[in-house]
Amino acid sequence: MRTARTRYVLAATVWAGTLLVLLFGVGALGIVGDGGPPDLMYLAAALVGLVGAAAARFRPAGTARALAVAAGLTLVAGVVAVAAGWQEEGSVVDVLALSAMFAGLYAASAWLFRSAAPRPA
Repeated sequence: MRTARTRYVLAATVWAGTLLVLLFGVGALGIVGDGGPPDLMYLAAALVGLVGAAAARFRPAGTARALAVAAGLTLVAGVVAVAAGWQEEGSVVDVLALSAMFAGLYAASAWLFRSAAPRPA
């Protein structure tokens, strides 16, 4: 990747893909069991990332911070779901693995956004 623009576009693509898969996963299948209120925690984490990025005017450094927070909240959502025993039909490993996957995708996008940010002189 030669330019910051290329990294920004790749970061935005990873982020959009993550949101799309998350929405379909929560809407159609559910992450915690068959879905329902526990899955709203994952959507709340995505919303925090989106609102944070919008507040930063989608500038690379601010968007990277917002997505890093979303990654952390996604991990917290998985831990809370397991600790509360909400994974009725899904196993503990499934819930934690999906949480880690989504958090990893947010983190990868955050890293790409951060690498697209201008460096101070």
